[in-house]
Amino acid sequence: MTIRYDRPVSHSAFLARRLGFFALVVLVAVLLAHRFGPLTTPDTLALSTLSVAAAGLAVPLAVIGLVRLWQVGALGGVAAGRALLYSAPTLALTLYGLYLYETRPAIYDVSTDTVDAPNWLRQPDAPQQWFPREPVTPQMREAQVLAYPGLTGRRYEGALDRVYEAVTKVADLNGFDIVQSRGQEFAKPEFQPPKPEAVEGQPENGTFDPRNVPLPLPRPDPALVPVPPVDDLPPEQVGVVRIQAETRTLVLGLRYDILIRLREEAETTLVDIRVAARYGPRDLGIGADIAQHFLTALDAELLGIAGD
Repeated sequence: MTIRYDRPVSHSAFLARRLGFFALVVLVAVLLAHRFGPLTTPDTLALSTLSVAAAGLAVPLAVIGLVRLWQVGALGGVAAGRALLYSAPTLALTLYGLYLYETRPAIYDVSTDTVDAPNWLRQPDAPQQWFPREPVTPQMREAQVLAYPGLTGRRYEGALDRVYEAVTKVADLNGFDIVQSRGQEFAKPEFQPPKPEAVEGQPENGTFDPRNVPLPLPRPDPALVPVPPVDDLPPEQVGVVRIQAETRTLVLGLRYDILIRLREEAETTLVDIRVAARYGPRDLGIGADIAQHFLTALDAELLGIAGD
């Protein structure tokens, strides 16, 4: 009599494969919708929990399938291996995020000037949803100094116009989208500080000539006088340029707001940068990386005129 041996089937291995594939599909769809679509960062993290849950359940089921394969030769070894492969991207990204969360300071805003951080031209305003965060405090600045002691401003022994040109070039190369700027007229090579206007008919030595009394003119019609545009920002100080921009990380598409400030002092120009995550109470160290990468590229662009 012929004996037929039927191999047992590991149903957990095949279930793990389905769960792992589901986790991978959800992760890719959510990241693409966040990177190229309208999905916000809080919604992305909320939807990513589905992928994490599926991947977290697929791994122990796949291990059970492998154990069954070793013990009784149950079918499902290939399915268990694919389950682990499908779950790897989700779990790797989650573990790396947790590592950054534990090793990076609890801040979302970094600045090369921790005492007088550059002020925003347009305050970043984004609905945090379930990501509540506090305004920047001195304790956050102290935590930044301890975590990133090398993140400092740059002083270049060059004119404001040359440094401004380099800053805009490096910002473009780093993918910064400039949304607003003020004081750029000070960066023109032909710019001269305004001088006090002399009163008509009065010589520069201060003596008054009664023969040069200005004649009164008729009052203009208010309806015919052009009204200058209203700007709620105070005039920029002479020799100070501020550039506000925004950028996104290459893979995940995380949004960051950037403020670059240039100040002309004597024969040097001081450059400071401020980077803030648009969402969440932590930037996981990405803001400091953006600022440091920009300053390093600016040093290379202005090689030879960097000062202390």
